[in-house]
Formats: sequence, C-alpha cells, structure tokens
Amino acid sequence: MTQILVRRDGHVGTVLVSNPGKFNAMTVTMWQALTAAIAELDGDADIAVIVLTGEGEQAFVSGADISQFESERGEPDAQQRYGAIVDDAYAAPVRASKPVIAKIRGICMGGGLGLAAGCDIRICASDARFRMPAGRLGLGYKPEGVQRFVSLIGVQNTLDIFFSARVFGADEALRMGFVSQVVAPGELDGIVRAYADTMAQNAPLTLKAAKLSVNAFLGTVSDAAAHAAADACNASEDYREGVRAFAEKRKAVFRGV
Repeated sequence: MTQILVRRDGHVGTVLVSNPGKFNAMTVTMWQALTAAIAELDGDADIAVIVLTGEGEQAFVSGADISQFESERGEPDAQQRYGAIVDDAYAAPVRASKPVIAKIRGICMGGGLGLAAGCDIRICASDARFRMPAGRLGLGYKPEGVQRFVSLIGVQNTLDIFFSARVFGADEALRMGFVSQVVAPGELDGIVRAYADTMAQNAPLTLKAAKLSVNAFLGTVSDAAAHAAADACNASEDYREGVRAFAEKRKAVFRGV
C-alpha cells in the first residue's frame, strides 16, 4: 500500500514515505499527502524536529512513480497540475518553521533528490546512491529547483549531476556538500535520532530564526521575515530562561514563547 505515515516520538516527528514495492516512488496522492504531513508536524507544538525518510532499507525516495506519467502528465494542463503538486511538496520542508532532517538509505534519485535538497540537514548511510536522471527522461527541471542545488553543491557539481545523469555514492555526496554526514547503515537510525534529540533541547524560536536567515540568503523568504524572527528571540521568555539557566548552571527549559 502506498502511503505517507506520520509518527511522533517525544519531540521528534517522522514523515515516512511508504511504497517499498517501488523503492518508495511517489504517486500524485503521496506528493499531496507528504505536503500535508510536514505541515501537520510543523503545527504541532509538541514537535521540535521533523525527520523525513523512506520505509525499509532499499530507498529513501526513488523519485516520481513514472507509471503515472502518461495518465497524470500526458497533456499540458495535466503537466501543469502535476508540476504544481510536486513543487508544493519540494517546498514543504523549506516552508516548515522547524528543522527538517532527511534520513537517507539506499536510492535517493530524481524527485527524491529534489525532496532531500529541500530539507535543512541530510544524513545518509554509506549505501546511499544518488542520481538526477532528468536528462534521461527529457524532463525540464524548473529554475527554482536547479538554483537550490547550486546553493547546496555549487555550479560545477550541479551541472555535473544534471549533464551526466550519473549515479554517485555517499562519499561523493559528502564531498559535494549535499550531505553533512555519512554513517554505517546500522548506525543511521541511532545517529539521526541522537542528533534530532540534541536539536530538540534548544530554543525553538532560535532554530526558526536561524532557518529563516539561511532561507533569506537563499532568496526563499524575505530579509524582513528573518530580522523579525531574530528580534522575536531577543524579546522572548525563552531568552530570559536561557540566561537564567546559564547563570544557575542548569539545563534551560524552553517553551517556544
């Protein structure tokens, strides 16, 4: 059964892409459900960090379900509708006010690569395999998506993966700067969870402000929004709590206000 699952464990929420029979390829309804799932967790006051991953050991997301292309992208109007749905899903991790971690095992290609690019942090297992196959399918990749890759891995690496449509591994993804860590497959779950828990202990308004500042630099939000978020931190009760906790040599308890 193809579906997007939402799980909560403490202050960490997980969005699980589940279509293991097709290496977690995304149907139209899955793209729509993924957008809704990220928004749901972003609106949950108990959730501090969101993890996006695929079911099983074979794939993160292998891309769009190509078997739907004829029915869902056969005509210009259908292409436009399909593209809008996918673009909305790519933007969902960027729009989220909370940190979004892509936890990657196995195949991360096409739409999966684009989805991972929208996340804030990418951590992969050493068995991960990446590819941008648009050139093999005759697909036009929108400028916003290409620019996201340029911001992450630079001009030469972006042109390389688009021009060659080649498969590359975890070590090369690390060299490019696409992922921040490469770990043993058996350690991936524990390392990502520990990292998410570390994030969740920090002041949520500060994390939000940092994300907005990065996205302002990338041009996806306004400078005014980033400045307002930073000002909100400095006027918050969490800021006062952080100062008190430091002076009292204790762990701060942040409430996001």
